[in-house]
Amino acid sequence: MECTINWMGVDGMAFVAETGSGHLLAMDGAPDGGGHNLAPRPMETVLAGTGGCTAYDVVLILKRGRHDVTGCQVKLSAERAQTEPKVFTAIHMHFVVTGRGLKQEVVERAVALSHEKYCSASIMLGKTAEMTTSVEVIEI
Repeated sequence: MECTINWMGVDGMAFVAETGSGHLLAMDGAPDGGGHNLAPRPMETVLAGTGGCTAYDVVLILKRGRHDVTGCQVKLSAERAQTEPKVFTAIHMHFVVTGRGLKQEVVERAVALSHEKYCSASIMLGKTAEMTTSVEVIEI
């Protein structure tokens, strides 16, 4: 995996990442840190990537199990250390999964499999952060 980060200029703290798959991702800092608040902060992208990683796993696990999943949302809330390095110390992920005939325990098992075996991002962040999850299943 590769990624190239380019600083966008001397009058701010904006950066553009070009991923190995050829996609662009903008990042910026807060105004109090020299940024212009034009894009997510780098640590926000870490959190978002983690949510995307685990959502991907959950949907894939449910689809492979032939469950009729029609939606998956993950709401993440995180706390960071007060001193440098300001690593994540706690992350809670609330999964809202919609579908037909989905059982709570099946969705909870998919979430557990993601966090215990498949989601590299959440497993990695779990080395510094207390990871918690909750699951809500909505029948459509």
